[in-house]
Amino acid sequence: METTPKKGIQGLIENWQSDLIAAVSVALIALPLSLGIALAAGAPAMSGVFSAIVGGVVTTLYRGGHISVNGPAKGVIGVILLGIALMDDGSGQAFNYVLAAVVVSGAIQMLLGILKLGRLADIFHSSVIHGILAAIGIIIVAKQIHVAMGTHSDSPSIIQNLIDAVVLLPQANPFVLIIALAGLLLLLFHSKISYRIFHLLPAPMWVIALSIPFVYAFNFFDQQTLSFFGKAYEVGPHLLLDIPDTIMDSVMHPNFGKIDTLEFWTTVFSILIITSIESLAIAKAVDKIDPYQRKTDLNKDLTGIGLSTMVAGLIGGLPIIAVIIRSTVNIHNGAKTKWSNMYQGLLLLLFIVVLSPIMRQVPLCAFAILLVYTGFKLASPGVFKQAYNQGTEQLIFFMGTMVLTLYTNLLIGLLGGLLLALVTHMLLARLSIPQFFKMVYKSRTKLLKREDGSFDLKIRGIANFLGILKVDKLVAQIPSGADVNIDLSETRLVGMTYMDYLVEYLKIQKATGGEVYITGLDSHVSSSTHNRALKISLTGSATNLSQRQKRLRNLASEKGYQYTSQVDWNTIYLKKFHFFEIRPIERKYNCLKGTFKDLGVSWEIADVIFNEGQAFTAETFNTTLMVLKLNKKIPVFTMEKERVLEKLFDRVMAFTGYKDIDFEMYPDFSKKFLLMGNNESEIRSFFTDEIIRFFENHQIYHLESNGEALVIFNKIKLARTDETIAFIDYAKELATLLDAKKSITIGA
Repeated sequence: METTPKKGIQGLIENWQSDLIAAVSVALIALPLSLGIALAAGAPAMSGVFSAIVGGVVTTLYRGGHISVNGPAKGVIGVILLGIALMDDGSGQAFNYVLAAVVVSGAIQMLLGILKLGRLADIFHSSVIHGILAAIGIIIVAKQIHVAMGTHSDSPSIIQNLIDAVVLLPQANPFVLIIALAGLLLLLFHSKISYRIFHLLPAPMWVIALSIPFVYAFNFFDQQTLSFFGKAYEVGPHLLLDIPDTIMDSVMHPNFGKIDTLEFWTTVFSILIITSIESLAIAKAVDKIDPYQRKTDLNKDLTGIGLSTMVAGLIGGLPIIAVIIRSTVNIHNGAKTKWSNMYQGLLLLLFIVVLSPIMRQVPLCAFAILLVYTGFKLASPGVFKQAYNQGTEQLIFFMGTMVLTLYTNLLIGLLGGLLLALVTHMLLARLSIPQFFKMVYKSRTKLLKREDGSFDLKIRGIANFLGILKVDKLVAQIPSGADVNIDLSETRLVGMTYMDYLVEYLKIQKATGGEVYITGLDSHVSSSTHNRALKISLTGSATNLSQRQKRLRNLASEKGYQYTSQVDWNTIYLKKFHFFEIRPIERKYNCLKGTFKDLGVSWEIADVIFNEGQAFTAETFNTTLMVLKLNKKIPVFTMEKERVLEKLFDRVMAFTGYKDIDFEMYPDFSKKFLLMGNNESEIRSFFTDEIIRFFENHQIYHLESNGEALVIFNKIKLARTDETIAFIDYAKELATLLDAKKSITIGA
């Protein structure tokens, strides 16, 4: 790993070039999305851009994060729509009242950060938060689908808006719909288009750019009627983005006239809760993919975001949060310090000044389809499946919160979802209300220090989201680098949010050199095989191995391998491979280890769970992989079976600068595999005739070298026992072939 970049002015001087290059890509994505988010929230388009500029410039000056990008995000759409609806008194000042609520929420957010209450976000149940975000996704789709179709629904009901979209489909304006569908196809297939020119700009910018020729073709600049299959449709300037001629004309100021009303404070706390939770969750998600493994100061970050939100509200901007899409692009494009966030803010200011005449030619339906696409991802079938995989009760919390939010508002949805989770925990624990709360707050959970300097964290009673702040105070007393045993054997119930907290702490402590063990769950059961699922104690029950685990155990016994079914949280070595460098790994388990003694090569086969995608819409994957640790240096490369893992792989490789290395003498091999790496000459020297023939004759879909070891997996699924045996045979044959090869001189 490279040296961690310096902070402050020294970091700016040393890394300005890489940060600036990354900021260009981020700004190109931020411009259309910021405009679209503001329009979807019922706000003036420029309010989104103001938020992005302030999020870049102001937040950078005081922040706890290192490489995240700040600005408006789709999570704020619901709260702004709520505020406008609650405070619309017919005076035309509804958005100005909302701006006042934005300023006040920012001030409270600053105070929470100063008082070091950033950890308060951890007490909100994770499935409830996902339910809120799914509801926001549905709200976005319900509102923006009509803009994308050229239709209109007058109903205040989100569900009726969706029904109207289906009912009004035959009345959709075809000239609007054509532009929207073209944009949707581009979003769906952008990563699969092989032409390099399409990868010079991010997909959102292509959607905007390619919509403009349609505007000229259909002449949206003049109010007119066009015929389509004998039916007349209205087109005109009302279908185009309307932004003022100068930035100063776009500035709006808050109106505090409703500060003494319930509607005002409902808006304030809705903005505060949603933006704080999302910002802190995304900050932790960005830390996981930071190549330098830096940690965000959550309290300082909350203070900086609160300050920026106040400034944005004072000039007409939306609330500011950390944004996962832009942060991920920032990292992929080589950003190293916080200054990349400032550069993207300044570039946005430049872009909106220079590109304003062009932006006025963009149809509203192009922005709408961007929001429909992102809104759908927040509430896609995959999100429901993920909630179900985490446990039946998690799906209940998720859907209950989502439905309640859709039929009431975000604040009631959040509180109702938390109450639903709490009542469910009481029923599952089979305790009365007084007993339940006694086992939460008077549980006799203790931290003990051993003579050897290690610690025992003995957790008792009910371990759910209500008890996180208490355990947080205890773990704060454990020094970095210390070994810790977390014993859950005397718990009645362990909630998923509590497990999330413990695993997060485990990873942080391991990163400082300490060993952390989570024990005592052998007598607990859950409705899901997900390792973090809610668990209930059944005293006296024993852990039962599945049939597959029994076969693996028998294989290990027969062949002299080592096998354990227990979770191994130590996945640091996998981060040395590019594939997992940017994908958070949950855990590995069912670990089978062995050695090819005559070759001096060790290997490990394990089931691994990792995440792909954005923080709140990340998809979870299970795979069985092998790590083959060689006794020699080899080139760093990645080999992928053509077109098999495009969904997981191609989107990342587009940012790396790697290119496919072809061998003219072996056209079948070049057609079958994508072979990529920085040092082409070393790779060509390594891939001899024997090695190429070997790979041609074996069906392994992903193989990657980190210079000293290989990671190999076949498909994104768990391997059967016979496939595990095939893995071992494959690895031994490959290791034997490499052992017979003359040593490769690396870096000569």
